[in-house]
Amino acid sequence: MEYLSRLNGQQRQAVTTGLGPVLVLAGPGSGKTRVLTQRIAYLIGEMGVRPFQILAVTFTNKAAREMESRVVELVGDRAYGLTLGTFHATCARILRREAEHLPFQSNYVIFDTDDQLSVVKRALSDLNIDKKRYPPQSLLGSISRAKNELLLPDEFAPENYRDEIVKRVYTRYQEILLANNGLDFDDLLLWTARLLEDVPEVREKYARRYVHVLVDEFQDTNLAQYRLLTQLASNYRNIFVVGDSDQSIYAWRGADYRNVLRFERDFTGYQEILLEQNYRSTQAILDVAMAVIDRNPNRTHKNLSTSRGFGEKIVLHETYDDREEANYVVEKIASLVATNQANTGDFAVMYRTNAQSRLLEEAFLHANLPYKLVGAQRFYGRREIKDIIAYLRLAHNVNDEISLTRIINVPARGIGSKSLITLRAAAQKNQISPGNMLVALGSKQEQYLEHFQSRMGSVLSDFGELLAGWRKLQNELPPLALMDKIIDDTGYRSYIDDGTDEGRDRWENVMELRRLADEFKEAGLDAFLERVALVSDQDTLEGNVNVPTLLTLHAAKGLEFPNVFIVGLSDGVLPHIRSFDEPEGMQEERRLFYVGITRAKDRLFLVLPLNRSSFGYSEPVDESRFLRDIPQELIKDSGRARSRSHITRSGVLRWEKDKVPTTGKSEPLYQAGATVLHPVWGEGMVLNSRIQDDDEIVDVFFAGEGLKRLAASLAKLELKS
Repeated sequence: MEYLSRLNGQQRQAVTTGLGPVLVLAGPGSGKTRVLTQRIAYLIGEMGVRPFQILAVTFTNKAAREMESRVVELVGDRAYGLTLGTFHATCARILRREAEHLPFQSNYVIFDTDDQLSVVKRALSDLNIDKKRYPPQSLLGSISRAKNELLLPDEFAPENYRDEIVKRVYTRYQEILLANNGLDFDDLLLWTARLLEDVPEVREKYARRYVHVLVDEFQDTNLAQYRLLTQLASNYRNIFVVGDSDQSIYAWRGADYRNVLRFERDFTGYQEILLEQNYRSTQAILDVAMAVIDRNPNRTHKNLSTSRGFGEKIVLHETYDDREEANYVVEKIASLVATNQANTGDFAVMYRTNAQSRLLEEAFLHANLPYKLVGAQRFYGRREIKDIIAYLRLAHNVNDEISLTRIINVPARGIGSKSLITLRAAAQKNQISPGNMLVALGSKQEQYLEHFQSRMGSVLSDFGELLAGWRKLQNELPPLALMDKIIDDTGYRSYIDDGTDEGRDRWENVMELRRLADEFKEAGLDAFLERVALVSDQDTLEGNVNVPTLLTLHAAKGLEFPNVFIVGLSDGVLPHIRSFDEPEGMQEERRLFYVGITRAKDRLFLVLPLNRSSFGYSEPVDESRFLRDIPQELIKDSGRARSRSHITRSGVLRWEKDKVPTTGKSEPLYQAGATVLHPVWGEGMVLNSRIQDDDEIVDVFFAGEGLKRLAASLAKLELKS
């Protein structure tokens, strides 16, 4: 038990606690993953629990992989048989095993967000409902919330006319899913929870198997997940949950921090253990975080402490507007890197909404500084990847009409919308799915060919023959071999790789998917399709790219960085305007800010624009009310927004709308990368230059001064050859 000696007192208490329900309230950076994994190791190594009797669930594949590797490091081969994974992956496996009790087959496919929207749009079309009046994304959100509350369509009780529409669309949506033998992400939780509640023998089977249930990020569970956990722990009541209600920030997707209260109510006699020692941040950063979060009511206070020392005070910086804000971030990063105080990969820039990334991206591009954007188009959302996965899904489940519709004419094979409509009508008439109709056409069954004109029947028959072959091979070939067979049969490479840079990039993406498929030669197509369906943005985040990371505060959960910028700290942005009249919404906004603060290890920069761009104009904004909660002694003021006179003697443009004296220039003189001399600041490098109001506006980085935006007519710059 050497590993126990490396734990602090609170961690050791949690790891070695006895049987029964345990609630571990873990502050940020307090080593909760260590506690969870060492608890598993302790159960196996010291309490004699067999690995197959342990279930541990978390929220991302990345977290699950990290936990698994740590457990194996501690107990080696004795971990074999342990059930450890995400909620969705765990539920997916249970549903495949228990499909006989459910209204779908075990080879179901999992529809991603794009697929789900397609199904909603089809439901609206089938019901003749105007999608402009009832946006598909909004309806899908309502359906998701109903599923999180474990409500099937016939149990959904409308309270107004819009709810009536939701109920109709939800009903049709679910009919389409089941006809396609498909499930969405919410269904994985819904059907598993309902299965355990409604089928006693199945509940007994899993409740007896899993003697110990351990849960990571408990504050992020929704009602479906909570009900699922209570069923799994109903026999032994050995449930060990780790979470922090102060970090509950996903209410918009169903997470309910009140599950902590439900746990306290439902698991009487539970033990509560606090983890308060932080191993990530300096005390200055923790003091700021506590000053912010302590304003929230009805919470368990945690006194966060660290042995890392006080550290640097946080920086609070005001800028004239959000464009200057973006330039300040780039300037500060460039300055810290240039002076060897940090590496380029040590920075994260966080914001409340995705739209705020635009100006930041522009600033990085103008400065010719690379960055990575979390939440941009995901690898698995790219066209070529979705095409290949759709082919594999169709081979796996011929009833998957969403996948069929996507690839039936990709690459083009002469099957247009008219042919697809005719195919659907013929399939409906024969009471089979369009996919099964294609397979029948491929085997040249005359009773089906008579529904089509000769050319149309021939084209559909040819594709049906291919589909029948893939369907047969999906049980004989590993995923990679089947993928290669499909690519070869369809000529997909020549279709996607047209010799251009974009075409080569697209083919390289397919090659990357092939590399992943090769890892599933033993696990099979089921496991491969499940993996690609359940991957999250954080799972695709490259950890070895040494550049600054741009991401929303929501996406930052679970990550850490040496230096963190939180931008856009104005009322209406953070906290978001939607929370102003909702006390619980305002509390979640405060938790979101707290999460962002506690991602920082060494330095924290809070940035406030005094004006925000709106349709070409700058409008004054109020500072975030959360900033007023931070004690002044924790703040290092880096220079509040400068005087707003428009130009100084040194030629610095004050980032506002006053016109610069005209010089009649039409082309920039100072090109990006050029070296210039300034009479005051010395040598600098041009990052960007453009003509504005007949003058040249030049962005120059000076080693001792940082980024300056200059009016060329006044700055007296000298080009250095």
